Amino acid sequence: MRLTIPTDANFMGNVFGGQLLAEVDRVAYITATRHSKSNCVTASFDRVDFLAPVHVGEVVDLDSRLTYVGRTSMEVWVQIRAEPLEGGAPHPVAEAYVTMVAVGPNNEPIPVPRLTLTTDEERRRFEEGRQRTELRRRARSRAVEKEEHHAV
Repeated sequence: MRLTIPTDANFMGNVFGGQLLAEVDRVAYITATRHSKSNCVTASFDRVDFLAPVHVGEVVDLDSRLTYVGRTSMEVWVQIRAEPLEGGAPHPVAEAYVTMVAVGPNNEPIPVPRLTLTTDEERRRFEEGRQRTELRRRARSRAVEKEEHHAV
């Protein structure tokens, strides 16, 4: 949990999206590091959705879970909820998918443990994460091909 303060906000009194993204990155790092038991780096942010503004003085709570684990990478889903400091029901304000890569002492990617899936929801989220990972790989390949084509 984190209290939002005036230095987090724009002139409208809403917390900057970048402030929230920094919190998302930290939480994704913690989640991935706990799973891999190694240092991790951020490889990508995917599908960041801002659902509602966060106002100065609200408390934000970030919840995360691994949705997909590949050989060296992990997809972490992070949801942010906000609630008034004085009390009230928390409401979703943002969510994001972050890909983290485990790295060893030489900053080279290293294998990570498999993800244990025990529920139908976990298996569904894993398959969706696998599909998103494949889409990211294809997009990267197209970008590299395009760059190589322009370099010729």
